[in-house]
Amino acid sequence: MTMTIKQFNRFCLLTCAPFIGLLIWMLYSSMSFTLTDNAFPRDNSAASVPLQETSRVLGDLDLAKQTAADTAKSLKKTIALYQATNQSMNSIVKTASAQSGRPAKIYDTRITKKIGAPLETVKSDNLQAQLFAVKAQNFSGYALKVKLNSDKGMKMVLGQDKYGSSETTLAAVKRYKAVAGVNAGGFADDRGKRYPLSTTVVNGEYLSGFEPTYKDLFFVGLNERMELIGGKFVDKTQLDEQKPKFGASFVPVLLKNGVTQKIPEKWKNNPVRAPRTAVANYKDNQLLFLVVDGRNENGSSGATLEEMQILLSRFGAIDGYNLDGGGSSTLVFNGRVVNHPSDGVLRSLPTHFLFFK
Repeated sequence: MTMTIKQFNRFCLLTCAPFIGLLIWMLYSSMSFTLTDNAFPRDNSAASVPLQETSRVLGDLDLAKQTAADTAKSLKKTIALYQATNQSMNSIVKTASAQSGRPAKIYDTRITKKIGAPLETVKSDNLQAQLFAVKAQNFSGYALKVKLNSDKGMKMVLGQDKYGSSETTLAAVKRYKAVAGVNAGGFADDRGKRYPLSTTVVNGEYLSGFEPTYKDLFFVGLNERMELIGGKFVDKTQLDEQKPKFGASFVPVLLKNGVTQKIPEKWKNNPVRAPRTAVANYKDNQLLFLVVDGRNENGSSGATLEEMQILLSRFGAIDGYNLDGGGSSTLVFNGRVVNHPSDGVLRSLPTHFLFFK
């Protein structure tokens, strides 16, 4: 059967008419459509975690917080304990330091009391120098106790810094701007020159070579550690082992290890009494210089060598050596000559011990 175009149009109209009518009704009616939650896909991952698992996780978090809080408290206690311990250790160190220096202070107090009350004291980073008056039945003089704190506190110098030249101890003190000075070793005159006697060391160097000890001569000085060294040396190796920094020679030895040494008859009576200078040391390496006055050198005033030994022993010295005396005996302290040199004027000398602030 053949269908015409008109018939086909009618067929389509009849077929679509119900749908078109329904669409028109929907547009003009108040009907609305609401989609439920079920119309959309849901994320079931959260729902997949059981409730008890969630509770466990929350419990772990609370435990972690509590642990962190406890750790913080523990750290605070540890820090506080460390600080307290540190303060205690500092206190212990300070106490130990004070206690460690206590024996030295006690010893210094003990030996100082034996000499008397100091007339003057000079303290610096380099030294402590104390001046004392010494009085006996037949003489008077002074003692100089020196504690060296550095190798800059003391040196021995030549007169005018030249071998064969000389100057007074006061002149050397002023030229070097020293705080104190004492005459040093013996000397010999030759054609208008004044030379140090026998072995002499300046700035670690032998001035005119080493001379083996003969007769009653000795060498006395300080080593590189600023300790007093002295005695008789038969060869240069012996003295080199002592590492002398400076020193001079004279006669005789007075004390060794606290024991008085026998005075040779030649020096015991030539002269009997005279102005004297001696150097000694203590167990803590402090130095003691004695400078005794006398009106002249004819033996009528001043001290005997035995009396110098007695003084050194009474003052607690260990080793003692007699230095050049007579008109050479000179002690300068704080810019002035404190003793009374027997010549009436200061003697020009080739060697001097100087002390520096």
